[in-house]
Amino acid sequence: MKKAKIFKPKKTATQSGLGKTDKWILEFQTNDPTKNPLMGWESSSDTYTELRLEFSSKELAINYAKKKKIDFELIETKKRKIVKKSYADNFLS
Repeated sequence: MKKAKIFKPKKTATQSGLGKTDKWILEFQTNDPTKNPLMGWESSSDTYTELRLEFSSKELAINYAKKKKIDFELIETKKRKIVKKSYADNFLS
């Protein structure tokens, strides 16, 4: 079976909210990206790379990968450090 990675997506750079960051994703990795001769885009004949499975918890994603005998790499998320500031802090130093 193909190798996959299990991760929790980060928030997008263009949004301040944390929407769509609560699910765990199982995504397959491609081994042979090729260049499309007509347009020059990167393409692949591997259809597994189009799959993106969502799970509500990390344990469910790991259990699914083990059950289907998928080699996987688990990428843990780092804790976000939130610094509370007020508008007045911009003028105080």
